[in-house]
Amino acid sequence: MRNAIKICGITTPDSFDCAARAGASHVGFVFFEKSPRNIAPAQAAALAARSGALASVALTVDATDDALTAILAAFRPALIQLHGHETPARVQEVRTRFAIPVLKAIPLAGPSDLGVARDHEDVADILLFDAAPKDLPGGNGVTFDWSLLAGTTWRKPWFLSGGLTPENVAGAIYQTRPGGVDVSSGVESTRGVKDNASIEAFVTSARQAFSAIAAP
Repeated sequence: MRNAIKICGITTPDSFDCAARAGASHVGFVFFEKSPRNIAPAQAAALAARSGALASVALTVDATDDALTAILAAFRPALIQLHGHETPARVQEVRTRFAIPVLKAIPLAGPSDLGVARDHEDVADILLFDAAPKDLPGGNGVTFDWSLLAGTTWRKPWFLSGGLTPENVAGAIYQTRPGGVDVSSGVESTRGVKDNASIEAFVTSARQAFSAIAAP
């Protein structure tokens, strides 16, 4: 995974199509009732069918097997994102039971959290580093100390998330050198409502930064 750009919390055809036009690589659908971006599996399936060029990610939070079964009965995402308190054992269980790659979100509040990430690195296919949750897991517009990741190396590909915006994503990429970036609230006009101009600006800025760090 290189230069991935994920627009998370997509709920409408308009924002899905905008992400596709702008050149995003992934879109995230949120299956968590407390989130303003919550979507039904059937709605996500209809959106995902609009373009096969975008890899769909199903974001769940401490989901039961029944909940995951319902999502996968509606459509087959490229990744299941586990964004709750899932243990490494649960990550492995989901990968094995549902035969689908797992993206595990890890909140980083301090150096000790890097050890938690290392434990999950053994079982997850991809990691996602996010800010520690305040009221909801993800989509809070809060950054964390990116210096925690500067200079680290990982055996698995990883996304940087947490408070990214069109204005700061380039600096975040330069500092941390991620395999991909993930944004939700940073491209919204109001909470849960995506803004097309912001999506386009975010993707453009991220792509330019990825190109710059790849240049000799």
